Amino acid sequence: MSLVTVEHWPLPQRVDYRPQLEGGNILFFPATPFPLSDQSKEFLRNLSFAGGAIHKNIAYRTSLDRITGIDGDVSLKSQLRDIFRDYSRSVVRFTAELLPQYARDWTLDYASFRPLEEKGRGLPTNKRNDLIHTDAFPSRPTNGALILRVFTNISPAKTRIWITSDPFRAVAGRFARDAGLDHIATVGSSTAGQILNQSVRLLNTLGLPVVPRSPYDRFMLRFHDYLKHNADFQANCTKHRFEFPPGSTWLVFTDVVPHSVQAGQHALEQTFIVARRSLANPHDSPLSILEQICAKPLLPGRSQPAATATTAQQ
Repeated sequence: MSLVTVEHWPLPQRVDYRPQLEGGNILFFPATPFPLSDQSKEFLRNLSFAGGAIHKNIAYRTSLDRITGIDGDVSLKSQLRDIFRDYSRSVVRFTAELLPQYARDWTLDYASFRPLEEKGRGLPTNKRNDLIHTDAFPSRPTNGALILRVFTNISPAKTRIWITSDPFRAVAGRFARDAGLDHIATVGSSTAGQILNQSVRLLNTLGLPVVPRSPYDRFMLRFHDYLKHNADFQANCTKHRFEFPPGSTWLVFTDVVPHSVQAGQHALEQTFIVARRSLANPHDSPLSILEQICAKPLLPGRSQPAATATTAQQ
C-alpha cells in the first residue's frame, strides 16, 4: 500500500490510475485540483456544530439537493446547500476527467463535511473514526459496487492523519470467515433467505423503513463492525501512517482500504459508487474476493464461484 502523488493538474498526458486505486493505494494531490472559494471554506470552518451519536457529520444528499445533520434556519441551510452543491459539482467534473472509465457508470452518492477535531472524539464503537475499518453504508447498499471517496482538507492549519492497514484481500483472507461470511452466504443462497429478501423488498416498495440487502451488503456491514470490535486486529494489524496537510485532496476506495482517522478537522468529502464493470480488475473487487473465499454467490443471479487455491489456504 502506498501514496501515489500527483504533483500537477491537469495531467500532461492521460494516465489510468484505476489499478493503483483498486490495488489499495491512495491517490494524493498536494494542491487541491478543483476550485473552492476562500469564502466558502471560511463559512464552513465557522459553523456551530455539536455533533453526537446520531449525526457525526453534515451531509449533502446530492440526488435530493438537501442538507442533513445540522439544525438551523432556512437561510443557513440554503447557504450550506449552495456551498455543497458547488463543491460536489467541482469534484464530479475533476474526478470524471481523472477517471473517465468510472464516470461512465458511477452513481453519485452523498457529500459530507467533517467539522470536528477527530482526535479524542467520543463516539459509540461502531461509529468511531479512529478504529481501523472498511466502509459500508447501512442505508445505501452497493450490491457489489465499490465506494470511492474524494477528501479535501480545508483546515487552515491542521494536518489530517490516517492510519491504514493491508488491502481488503489480505484482511478478508484472515478474518472474513471468523466474521461470519460462510453463514451469511449460506443463508443468503437458501430458499428461506431468498424469501426473506423478497419480503424485505416488498416492504420497501410499500414505503416502510426497511433496507433490502444482498448477502454481500449484509457481510460488509458485519465486517465493518467486526474489525472495529476486534481488539487483536486493532492492536496488531499492519499499519501505515499518512498525513494530508491543509489544502490537499486524496482519493481512495474506502471499502478496499481499511483505514482510520487519528486527527484533523474540517474535511470535505464526496462519495461515488463505482460499478464493478468499470473497474480495471473486477475480479479483485471485494465481492469477487469474498466469493472466492466462501465459494458461494453473494448477489442474486450470480453464478456459483469456485474457491481459488490462494483463498482456500487462507
